[in-house]
Amino acid sequence: MDMDQPPVRELSPSARREEPEVTPDEAAPRTAVTGDGVLHGKRWKLVLLLGALVAIGPLTTDMYLPALPAISDQLHAGAAAVQLTLTATLAGLALGQLLVGPLSDAVGRRLPLLVGVAVHIVASALCSVAPNLALLDVLRVVQGLGAATSTVITMAIVRDLYDGSAAATLLSRLMLVLGVAPILAPTIGGAVLAGTSWRGIFLLMALLSLVIILITARALPETLPVERRRSGGVRNSMRDYGQLLHDRVFIGLILLAGLAMSTIFAFVSGSPFVFQDHFGLSEQQFALVFGSGSIWVIVATQLNVRLLRRWSPMRVLVTAVIAATAAGVLLLALSAADIGGMTGVLLPLWLALFATGFAMPNAPALALSRHGHFAGTAAALLGAVQFGIGALTAPVVGLIGTGPAAMAGVITGGLVIGLLVLVTLVRPWQHPATTDTH
Repeated sequence: MDMDQPPVRELSPSARREEPEVTPDEAAPRTAVTGDGVLHGKRWKLVLLLGALVAIGPLTTDMYLPALPAISDQLHAGAAAVQLTLTATLAGLALGQLLVGPLSDAVGRRLPLLVGVAVHIVASALCSVAPNLALLDVLRVVQGLGAATSTVITMAIVRDLYDGSAAATLLSRLMLVLGVAPILAPTIGGAVLAGTSWRGIFLLMALLSLVIILITARALPETLPVERRRSGGVRNSMRDYGQLLHDRVFIGLILLAGLAMSTIFAFVSGSPFVFQDHFGLSEQQFALVFGSGSIWVIVATQLNVRLLRRWSPMRVLVTAVIAATAAGVLLLALSAADIGGMTGVLLPLWLALFATGFAMPNAPALALSRHGHFAGTAAALLGAVQFGIGALTAPVVGLIGTGPAAMAGVITGGLVIGLLVLVTLVRPWQHPATTDTH
């Protein structure tokens, strides 16, 4: 394929007769929803449902974090061994996305989604009765596989229904969930621990997923029409992945999405040591500081909706990457020189997180808009890269150190690499979406 050619919008035969050809940024919401069409014309219901589905992932990884010491005590395992349960979940999430994405392109979104959430329910319930750490590790992998299904298929559903700016707008709404869920999840887990053991947290995960699957089964119709599905099994899936890997712009955009995620992971993993150990904040004070950083990301993703009414997703993305990189360089300089104390860390950190919040919905939306004919496979590769880069970032911060300069260095390094990716791979000046939508 021509790696620089504009994205081709895939339409059903009937849609080709009725709809004029448009660019992704001019596209209106798709009308491909089949079944009873219960969500047609009710976008807020779609946002709520997809938001609940996408929340399964962060709830699975973060809700049990306050229980790690209790798990260590009850299962007679060391802290490092218990932390492998988180690694197991991340492995399941990454692998699951690569497997489920092509499957959903072949058989549709609804069936794999329902089966995946059902797997998550069963695995969560079994985690609550796991007698030893080895079995808990295995079950956490399976739990991650189930959670991956809701993550990747949610992204594919967005691409089924929307293009360009419309897709970026909906993703901005979903980013609100992705921003809030990791903050609330440990708090929910801690509250559960106050009344029961760590096993109760996994039962709560199962119960939440059960409620979500019941609502999904009733309210969400199939979004991928039969005429747009792909067949050919594993061989065709490998061909699709090969086509994606040969699209330079797509690769650049998913790397940008992953590097934006690395900023968040570096903040999450490094901030407890920076603000509690280095600056001496109490747990309550740290919670406020951590929450303030997360709020800036959330505000940006929601403000992005307004910006997209005037500018294209590509223009917003370019501006966000440049601004975030500049803020990261300032953060590193002030941290390394120990200028401004905690204020010298917080202000540029907030700026970097704020700018990153604009990149997080736009890079995925632009990437998926290039390959609507196998959106599930594209979303799978996108999710695997995002999770992979983000997950690798956390231990890097710890290896470098626990001071402000270590966290700042990882954040700035990821942002600088992102800027290089933007210039060398995405080359926004060659992309048709650099033009404004109005």
